[in-house]
Amino acid sequence: MQDGYHSLPPGKIAAVVTYLDMTVPPPLRALPASDLALRHVIAPPLDWYRDLYRAVGSEWLWFSRLSMPDEVLSGHIHAPSVDVYALEREGHEIGLLELDFRKSGDCELLFFGVTADAIGSGAGRFLMNAAIERAFAHKPAISRFWLHTCTLDHPGALNFYRRSGFQPYKREIEIATDPRLDGRVSRDAAGWYPVL
Repeated sequence: MQDGYHSLPPGKIAAVVTYLDMTVPPPLRALPASDLALRHVIAPPLDWYRDLYRAVGSEWLWFSRLSMPDEVLSGHIHAPSVDVYALEREGHEIGLLELDFRKSGDCELLFFGVTADAIGSGAGRFLMNAAIERAFAHKPAISRFWLHTCTLDHPGALNFYRRSGFQPYKREIEIATDPRLDGRVSRDAAGWYPVL
């Protein structure tokens, strides 16, 4: 790709994607006592999964799982080497964690996030500590824990992952159809990123 500006057609969005990984678990960051709990959801019901996925990710234009046919989504989240967790506070689901162990020696942090009302409350740190512990406790053992994030995510996401011990190693540009135009995500989501 050449340097400079590149036009996007109307209806398209673009994001800079940063890939990060870690090969040894870092010391976990201390947390105060809390009322948070992590629940492992075995064979998540598809409607439940999509509802939590929307609650956590709509503001950041998470859309990939919303356009998947049921059998494709089921194949992902019901795979024996994929673990789905719900973060709960006082019986309410406020976060989503999805760990993918399908590639030998690796764990991909597929989806990670908390609802808007939980941002800044320590819930994300609690969830990340749980993710790191579970990834590196997995049998057979992994040698790499990795993820990707993008410029459509929360503005503090990349630094949060770096503070958590992940190191950036690659960048890409992702171009996609704006999910607000076809109803996968509410038209008023991500108001900071205008619909064109």
